[in-house]
Amino acid sequence: MAGASAVPYTRRPARWIRSAPDPAVVLTLERELGIGLLAARVLAHRGFTSSDRAAGFLNPSLSSLHDPLLMRGMDVAVERLRQAIERQDQILLYGDYDVDGTTSIVILKKALDLLNARAEFHVPHRLRDGYGMRAEVIEAAAAKGVKLIVSVDTGIRATEVVRQARELGIDVIVTDHHLPEAELPPALAVLNPNRSDCDYPEKNLCGAGVTFKLIQALFAASAFPRDRQLRLLDSFLKMVAIATIADIVPLSGENRVIVRRGVAGLRQVRNPGLRALIGVSGLTDGVPPSTHQVGFRIAPRINAAGRMDSAMDVIDLFLTEDAERARQLASQLDVLNRERQEAEAVIVQNILDRCQESPFDEECAALVFAESGWHLGVVGIVASRLVERFCRPVFVLSDAAEEGLLSGSGRSIPSFHLLEALETMPDLFRKFGGHRQAAGLTIARESVTEFRRRFDAYARARLRADDMRPQYVVDADAAFPELTERAIDGIFSLAPFGFGNPTPLFCSENVEVAGPPKILGDGKHLKTPLRQQGRLLFFTAWNFGDRIDLFQPGRRLDILFTVEDDPGSKSRGYAGWSVSMRDARPCIPA
Repeated sequence: MAGASAVPYTRRPARWIRSAPDPAVVLTLERELGIGLLAARVLAHRGFTSSDRAAGFLNPSLSSLHDPLLMRGMDVAVERLRQAIERQDQILLYGDYDVDGTTSIVILKKALDLLNARAEFHVPHRLRDGYGMRAEVIEAAAAKGVKLIVSVDTGIRATEVVRQARELGIDVIVTDHHLPEAELPPALAVLNPNRSDCDYPEKNLCGAGVTFKLIQALFAASAFPRDRQLRLLDSFLKMVAIATIADIVPLSGENRVIVRRGVAGLRQVRNPGLRALIGVSGLTDGVPPSTHQVGFRIAPRINAAGRMDSAMDVIDLFLTEDAERARQLASQLDVLNRERQEAEAVIVQNILDRCQESPFDEECAALVFAESGWHLGVVGIVASRLVERFCRPVFVLSDAAEEGLLSGSGRSIPSFHLLEALETMPDLFRKFGGHRQAAGLTIARESVTEFRRRFDAYARARLRADDMRPQYVVDADAAFPELTERAIDGIFSLAPFGFGNPTPLFCSENVEVAGPPKILGDGKHLKTPLRQQGRLLFFTAWNFGDRIDLFQPGRRLDILFTVEDDPGSKSRGYAGWSVSMRDARPCIPA
């Protein structure tokens, strides 16, 4: 990796991509939807050029959900589960250890309990078992008399394990969302909207989303009255929304319905475990969190169990009816999350120090870091941090459970499909899987050098220099006086925000630095007063500590910023929103 050029460690100037929507379309949207000019500009910029389509986006409802029977194999899965319930067959739910997998187990277990099924569950240990279904678990299930296994958020590449289950007389229903191989596992039913022969309209469901569709179909086939079905589905959407946000799938289509309704439902939570988790996450009771708060406060604490210890604690947390037990488990997750943050910070710093000591060629288009002793539970998060830093696809690997093997996770930039890259070199891996933005693999230690070479060569052939620098797609220009309460309400009506529906990004030109910035925390962040057209706003500039010289009082800047929901501020009697700077550069005089 060494080379003569400097490490891409110094911040590269970002590209600002700006375009103006049709003013007539903007005015029509503002008038007919009553959402304010800024929100109308954002909608028009994002392709919502008709009021009817925009109204459907703004007001998602359960009626917008697709018929689950449109998913290939769903009718077979429902009939087999109906038989299992009627005959009282023993069912095993086989999940994964992340947010998506654990919440999938919880909602399916609760749904089957309501239907009087006999269902137990298994969740693997990340460090001892690794990812995916394992043969010894299937053998143990057969010995216990299990007749049906339902995988959730896993199983789409478990061909041999599913075949073994069939030989042992166990039917398998696979529910998953990860991209399949050419050959599907020989299961009784494979529920995955991404299989090539499935016409289900929504391809971007997470694992819990696919599980939710199975529950929707089961309830529709049950004797439950329709109004009870709808109440139960709405209650399950809380968990599914958390998983959808955590798994970083596009928040459009059905996912928008799931997250919009599910997050709103977090205003009132009856589940003792979820209530306790919201409490230790520092969120206000009775106030629905933002998607950002779900993604950065609630989800990491759920993930911490599987990353640092056993994900069984998460299952116990959400299934217990004992409030005191729930508080204890939530506190344990909080402690594990702090340990996770510390382990992550150590590895990130280790890698950055290594890069500074031995610079890699700036022409390098993809990176692989491998080291014994790194905590395997946090390498995926580390990869995410490094992608943010280097604007390149990154894999981070460490010791696998089996001697001589390394396992790890990769994360990608928007223009690079991670799983497609791995599929060009399957001979290097013991196993691999994932999707466009995230993937995991296990590889022999001696093959890492070749993987690094091939991965970089594949990326070099497909990425341009502009792909490997930060870029910001601006939704609309916004002058400070335009940020009225009505305008802010209109912006927030576009939520939930996340992957596929990012927080709107605004541009303001020729703003004045109205005073010296205040340094926050450990010096990484700033609070900066800016003035434009007579209005003063205080911007939080996260990770701008190394750019403090840009904010000399009196200087003129062009800035990019977002408007953030701030429930905590609102609860203290202040405005329920704040402004966060995303980028800034010296103003170029006209």
